[in-house]
Amino acid sequence: EFASRHSANKSGWICYRNFSMKMLLNLVILGVIFIRACSSISVDENGYILYCPCMGRFGNQADHFLGALGFAHALNRTLVLPPWVEYRKGEARSIQVPFDAYFQVAPLGEFTKVITMENFMTALAPSLWPPENRTSFCYTERMDLDGKMSGGCNAKSGNPFGPFWDNFGVDFAKSEFFGPKLNYDVYHHDMASKWNERYPAERWPVIAFTGAPASFPIQIANRELHQYLRWSVSIENEARDFIRHKLPKGAFIGIHLRNGIDWVRACDHVKDSSNLFSSPQCLGYRNEKGSLTLDMCLPPKDVIIRQLKRLIKNHKETHKNNPIKSVFVASDNNHMINGLNEALRRMDVVAVKAAGSNPHLDLAILGMSNHFVGNCVSSYSAFVKRERDAKGFPSSFWAFPAEKPKSSKSNASGGGSLTHEEL
Repeated sequence: EFASRHSANKSGWICYRNFSMKMLLNLVILGVIFIRACSSISVDENGYILYCPCMGRFGNQADHFLGALGFAHALNRTLVLPPWVEYRKGEARSIQVPFDAYFQVAPLGEFTKVITMENFMTALAPSLWPPENRTSFCYTERMDLDGKMSGGCNAKSGNPFGPFWDNFGVDFAKSEFFGPKLNYDVYHHDMASKWNERYPAERWPVIAFTGAPASFPIQIANRELHQYLRWSVSIENEARDFIRHKLPKGAFIGIHLRNGIDWVRACDHVKDSSNLFSSPQCLGYRNEKGSLTLDMCLPPKDVIIRQLKRLIKNHKETHKNNPIKSVFVASDNNHMINGLNEALRRMDVVAVKAAGSNPHLDLAILGMSNHFVGNCVSSYSAFVKRERDAKGFPSSFWAFPAEKPKSSKSNASGGGSLTHEEL
């Protein structure tokens, strides 16, 4: 009995040792693969563009990203893909989410040269961008947290600036002011050549901007670059699973309702503005398509319901075999699910929202809808609109174009009211 027990223990030890050796071997192999992958990244002799996506939340950052993509392409430099800056409840400092957590890297390479910031800092920065050569670029000097001018860019002053660069262990040794002779508009005045002339890659292999080298809202020339911005496989699959399992079978409308208290306050500026945030996406960059109204910025319930009913009715007439069966709602505050369900019950249409708070999943679902209705002023809606334009999918905006009131003659003759629409 002792012999058999001893034999079993010995056999178990041998199995454990073999398993441990295999695990160790696998780790060594993975380490070698990682080292080779890093060492195989070639240096772009035309240089690199880095920047902190430090203005606003995702919608604004996406506008800036496409602008930075166009900027790097014009200068023929590689764009270092920054992580997305997020602000979590209860967190004092911003969170940096790797770029490829949400989007694929390879499609961007179809347009221009790119590398993730993680790969750049690991494989290239130690030799190409050593600590003593790390210079921050800005248009002119920036104030520090005390409100004082210190003669530099203060690239790490405040949140998210400090946490962003700290995430990669970056401190800046110097500052460089590029204004007023240079700007980010590389589509006019031969600006790209002027950048390369002033900052040749041989002397300046890395240009690291304090903020994004782009304008907000996005320049019209950069809108088409959205075709290269494609969701990660995991987000795309999650969106398709939601549509397949959480929505009724049939076509659906995706809508974005921006109605949080911060947005209500922002819309107070409509009366003093001809353009606000992303409103050029529907009004045009010179307001050639109309004027900004409060209803476009903060559509009331009756406008939302009336517009949805009209869309559902029109879709049914043109797609008799695939009618609208649901409305997917994305919102920063009030999804209006109960009110929408009550209003659309007679049309056999239900309103649905995703559980929890996942704005990126919401965006992906909105992009897949049969029709999208967004907020003309919102950069979040602008993201969806650009994606759908790239795919040739239809979209519209709340309260745009503005409804024309019926004439008194029309009403007197039984023309009816705009506030009522037959089902």
